[in-house]
Amino acid sequence: MFKQALKSISFGAVLLMSVPAAWPAGAGQMSTPEIRAPREQTPADLARSAYNSGVRAVKKADKYEAAAEKASDARKQEKATKEASEQYAAARRQFEQAVQYSPELYEAWNYLGYTRRKLGDYDAALTAYDRALTLKPAYPEAIEYRGEAYLRLKRIDDAKQAYLDLFGGNRTLADKLLGSMKTWLDAQRAAGGDPATIEELTQWVQERSQIAGQTAALTRDSAGASWR
Repeated sequence: MFKQALKSISFGAVLLMSVPAAWPAGAGQMSTPEIRAPREQTPADLARSAYNSGVRAVKKADKYEAAAEKASDARKQEKATKEASEQYAAARRQFEQAVQYSPELYEAWNYLGYTRRKLGDYDAALTAYDRALTLKPAYPEAIEYRGEAYLRLKRIDDAKQAYLDLFGGNRTLADKLLGSMKTWLDAQRAAGGDPATIEELTQWVQERSQIAGQTAALTRDSAGASWR
């Protein structure tokens, strides 16, 4: 009898322990947790989201473009080129949205110029680069990209100046722009471009390449001397 009573008490204790703590005293229903409304996105949030989506599309487009350049099969090259163009167009739309939401987002202006240039709209690309550089003067990525757009528009002196602007502060991007000049010259030779322009820029590129090599050697020697 005593054991049965003890079992009843133990069972009752278990039931009491299993009652949810959320039951309010004297109430017959469990309290409902507070549901907070999602925070409304600000224009800055929307701009950053569009920018990030655009960057992802650019990375895909760059890969397709690289694949097209390496493709030996004409059909594969055509397909990769088309996919690159579609991704650049998608990225451009995202960057256009980004600058609408946040006109001061210089990175988005820079990428907007990049996608416009990749799609062949060079004058519009320059407008975007200029805007990026107005917001952030001496922004090296925009200077390099703008230099490449100058090449496509055959504004050779402006492209040279872009290289000189980069040379003292960002040697990596300066070298990249000089490499683009060499590629552009090869394309001009193949297409039968203006011989005088080709000859003049070829000489300038050769001179700048020599100077770059000399200064790089001096920098290495100087760095080595500082450790001795």
